[in-house]
Amino acid sequence: MHAFGTMEKNMNRLSGFQRKYLRGLAHGLRPVVFVGQKGITDSVSLSIDEALDTHELIKLRFVDLKDKVQKKRAEALITERNNCEIVGRIGHVLVLFRPHSDPEKRKIAVPEKKAAGGNPGKI
Repeated sequence: MHAFGTMEKNMNRLSGFQRKYLRGLAHGLRPVVFVGQKGITDSVSLSIDEALDTHELIKLRFVDLKDKVQKKRAEALITERNNCEIVGRIGHVLVLFRPHSDPEKRKIAVPEKKAAGGNPGKI
């Protein structure tokens, strides 16, 4: 388990097609972490960290945090404390990704290169 704020900051930035791929995987997921009125507390950060360790790709829902500025601050705090990336956001739901620290235990294989040929439907 990673203590939030102490994990190495070595995660590579995801490209657009990688984010799109992960959003597709997250489509059927339900939120596993809920952020309430108190915002990003230590216990919420720990819950996010544990969920990312277990699943790598999770959804988080802001329940009482409706203000856009507060949500942006909360998002920055989440990514900083948990060394994860925001893959997508729709309304009050965030999709977060962090590969497992042990390559042997990784469940999600993120494509390294975009498929050749682009959009097959275009001429």
